[in-house]
Amino acid sequence: MKLDKLFQSLLLTGAVVVFISTPARSEETQGEFSTATVRKSTFKDTLGVRVQESVNRKSPVLASSNRKHRHFPSQVASSLGNAKSEKSNRKILQLSEIEQISQSAELLVQSPASSEVIQVTGVQANPTEKGVEVILQTTLGEQLQITDRSADNNFIADIPNAQLRLTSGDAFTFSSQNPVEGITEITVTNIDANTVRVTVVGEKALPAVELFDDNAGLIFAVASQATATQPPETPQVQEKPASETPQQKPAAQQDEPIELVVTGEQDGYQAPNATTGTRTDTPLRDIPQSIQVVPQQVLEDRQPTNLIDALRSVPGISQANQASTSIYEGPIIRGFAASEFDVLRNGISGPYAPISNFEPAIIERIEVLRGPASVLFGQGSLGGVINVITKQPLPEPDYSVEASAGSFDSYRGAIDLSGPLTSDKTLLYRLNFAGKTTGSFVENFDRRQFTVAPVISWQIGDRTNLKLSAEYINISGSYGQMGLPARGTILPNPNGKIPLSRNLSESFDKDDVESFRIGYDLEHKFSDSWQLRSVFEAAWLEQDRAVVFPRSLGADNRTLQRGLSRSPIDARNLTFDNYFVGKFATGSIQHQLLAGLNYTRTDQKSFGRPGSRLNLAPIDIFNPIYGQPLGTPFADPFEGESNSNAYGFYLQDQISLTNNFKLVLGGRFDIANQRIVNNYPTDGSAQQEVFSPRVGLVYQPIPPISLYATYNRSFRPEVNVFAGGTLSVPERGTLYEVGVKADLNNRISATLAFYDQTRSNILTTDPNDQLRTIQVGEQNSQGIEFNIAGEVLPGWNIIAGYAYTNARITKDEDFQVGNRINGVPENSFNIWTTYKVQEGSLKGLGFGLGLFYQGERQGDLANTFQLPSYLRTDAAIFYEADRFRVGLNFRNLFSIEYYESAFNINRVFPGAPFEVQGTVSWKF
Repeated sequence: MKLDKLFQSLLLTGAVVVFISTPARSEETQGEFSTATVRKSTFKDTLGVRVQESVNRKSPVLASSNRKHRHFPSQVASSLGNAKSEKSNRKILQLSEIEQISQSAELLVQSPASSEVIQVTGVQANPTEKGVEVILQTTLGEQLQITDRSADNNFIADIPNAQLRLTSGDAFTFSSQNPVEGITEITVTNIDANTVRVTVVGEKALPAVELFDDNAGLIFAVASQATATQPPETPQVQEKPASETPQQKPAAQQDEPIELVVTGEQDGYQAPNATTGTRTDTPLRDIPQSIQVVPQQVLEDRQPTNLIDALRSVPGISQANQASTSIYEGPIIRGFAASEFDVLRNGISGPYAPISNFEPAIIERIEVLRGPASVLFGQGSLGGVINVITKQPLPEPDYSVEASAGSFDSYRGAIDLSGPLTSDKTLLYRLNFAGKTTGSFVENFDRRQFTVAPVISWQIGDRTNLKLSAEYINISGSYGQMGLPARGTILPNPNGKIPLSRNLSESFDKDDVESFRIGYDLEHKFSDSWQLRSVFEAAWLEQDRAVVFPRSLGADNRTLQRGLSRSPIDARNLTFDNYFVGKFATGSIQHQLLAGLNYTRTDQKSFGRPGSRLNLAPIDIFNPIYGQPLGTPFADPFEGESNSNAYGFYLQDQISLTNNFKLVLGGRFDIANQRIVNNYPTDGSAQQEVFSPRVGLVYQPIPPISLYATYNRSFRPEVNVFAGGTLSVPERGTLYEVGVKADLNNRISATLAFYDQTRSNILTTDPNDQLRTIQVGEQNSQGIEFNIAGEVLPGWNIIAGYAYTNARITKDEDFQVGNRINGVPENSFNIWTTYKVQEGSLKGLGFGLGLFYQGERQGDLANTFQLPSYLRTDAAIFYEADRFRVGLNFRNLFSIEYYESAFNINRVFPGAPFEVQGTVSWKF
């Protein structure tokens, strides 16, 4: 696909999306109140802030001589307001005069989206004689436009020309639980880019609310249930005599502090923000690159068993050359296999990262950045990065247990504990335990996995937070299915068809892994505009494996030659990352600067013993006889060692030239020292210096639409003890991408991307020795990606996508130029949708349905055979009530025969037949 055609398609697509779109949903991050300092975090990190200071019986605002009473445009919700006759001194625009935000694109030109949006820089809650008042702090309070309505016991007021923004520019959400008698909750939140919603929830009746303008801002005076029926104060009386006391004692007094909670929770299928694209909390629509988030709600509904299964909700990702039972999960992103540097844990790569450490109990969400991320994270491949974000401590006690059981003797249990360790909530913790044992449709397979992950968060001061975290994972059991010959599975065999459950390995195969991580994350704010973050992590991995692999299939199409490799591995990783984030302005241009220094050390050792590389007795694939005597060595024991030291210096500036035109400029300079030592004739060492640039543009013709373009380069040093006797030169990659991001309404967002990317100096399997790799020429991938996620209607969620990928060899000495890259379907799509009943006797009952399609894929780079396309159907049924959830998940509902991937013509990996899994969870 040529770039000029890409741009033409982009403009056409942008025009179409403009007509179907409505105002954008704004980002929801956390920020800082005047009463307390709050850490920045976006998803599921609920922070409690308790106001400990004494408050006067009369709020200072109540005594203000500048207070003016204002009528609500509609008096449906306020009994106090209905008693007022004073006219507002300014005209209020009512949303009833225009169509609903989610109903008409005409609002884009009719609503305040086209006028000035007033920034609300803080929210305060003060107890009063009658109840509590909520102050929206702004110097332009009289210009805020109000429309109110009621729903059951809820008073709802929308302000369609405002946005919650701290002075630092961060967005936030305010919540107060049970502030006064009869009021269960007060919340203030952004519902889209231009609208603030105030919600007051009454316990038994509709709340009584008055509205005032004041120098401090716009004030919502909420009466407690005990005082709501008292005669209202006349508007002319602005202050009661000091000697006067209320007829009833207010629920919130000076000795009973009000509970304030600032939240940035993200529930559902739509994720407005991500950190992977810029290392800052940035709205997805402001990132000039395709990025998709798999939220926790999707993981809970789908109940995936491994990382690849979790990523089925992301278009353009497929399984690399491994079985579904393997602990190696090397996803293919945009046609290129992910490397050990591309699967991150909270932004940090670990040793031998393709080894699965997927455990849903400790995962908050998964962020997938397509394309290079070298400027931000250093060494990495061109396809993209997968950043697994883990759960963090909560300020309120939160405990849950979960248990599941499924097909093929699969069992799993998990415990999640979190809460404060001190009364002032400056010390928080989270502790996750998980264990599982699983079988498989594959014969003679079993595996066990145990995970423990503690996290401690210490709020050292108003501006300093320190997190200490650790993670231990133990995996033991079978290596898994080594694969089946293509002849007898996807290709005809005169002897018949091989059962897909057949395991041609031996009972002594194994893949035992122990991994351990420990580190800290320190964040300090020098001011509201500048902060420092320092991250350190040390990780170890030890692996003991015995792998049986096929070598060739005999002329009789039934006798399979096999080999055995025993290769213990010791891998270690050390990461130290320090960076500053600062916000400043040069005239009218706003900047968010990121500058940092990164150091990474990686060590790998593999040490073979005599007899570690042996021939095994041939096996009849149609009538296997196991346990035959071991054969003679086919090669000397392999011993190898590699290490690298990488120093990265990076700089990025997110520049807002105007409110709707943004520029991202970034660059990284890496110095990588690499060394290998092994038993081949030649050792190797080298130093490479590489510069990786990043340029991105975002233009927003209207708030819900973002048109973007980007140019990126990637850098990945090749350090692998299996690579051979010489050190490989770094792999490089180049990306050109344009796209459209749209908030179709405040609940649904979509991205359409067109890309062209090329990588060179590629490592691939040596066709003469399957245990080693060689470096080949150049590959190119061009394609289109589309994804959409969000809530279609109340209770109806969807996440879906489509990918067209044209990935081919462009330079090579061993394979034909123009061959398709193996394992990459030209067309693929995914859709997962759920509906949960919202009311009535069936409230809480939900259903889910998923379709996952992969087109034909080449089985090897020589393109000698193809894996057939498949359409897999998944389903779910679940019930939620309060803190209890029970569900059944069905995978491959119609038990179709399909193939996940292939290593070569003798190693084809079938997918699992019909599976069912039941899960019960309880929060307390």
